[in-house]
Amino acid sequence: MDLTGKLLIAMPGMGDSRFDHSVVYMCSHGGDGAMGLIINKPSDLRLKTLLGQLNIPCRIPVVGERLVHFGGPVEMSRGFVLHSADYEANLHSMQISDDFSMTATLDVLEDLASGRGPLNSMLTLGYSGWGPDQLEDEIAMNGWLTTEATSKLVFDVPDDEKWEAALATLGVDPLTLSATAGRA
Repeated sequence: MDLTGKLLIAMPGMGDSRFDHSVVYMCSHGGDGAMGLIINKPSDLRLKTLLGQLNIPCRIPVVGERLVHFGGPVEMSRGFVLHSADYEANLHSMQISDDFSMTATLDVLEDLASGRGPLNSMLTLGYSGWGPDQLEDEIAMNGWLTTEATSKLVFDVPDDEKWEAALATLGVDPLTLSATAGRA
């Protein structure tokens, strides 16, 4: 099972409050573990504030007003930009799928601030990580559902509607979900 480029949808009662109602975009998944970015948990930090701390002038006011997201509990001082695949940083961008790439170098922030960045993007601080077989075990224990990632769902749906919208792609009504796992 390779979940790279897919979305994880947190099930109710998963037991970790950091992931309550989370939707996680999976950047990589393999035998050595998995890495993803929570895409529906904005912080109070505006991008212009972060750019100011990095001495990067923001020439595009609408970009500066974007909220930085909580990407997960690992390396929370490190930034990751999930973006459309139309952009490749000078230093390094990781193409995840035909529609998505991720860049974790400073040049993407400089390009965003000057209007030369990707068409769609989201900056997160921190990431979500799993060791070998850990994610598979959490899925087997009814901790996560998986679905296809679309640019519209990731970048256009308001953050507070992404969890329900992701469930809707599977035909799941959130009111029918149970917080307890069961076996038939």
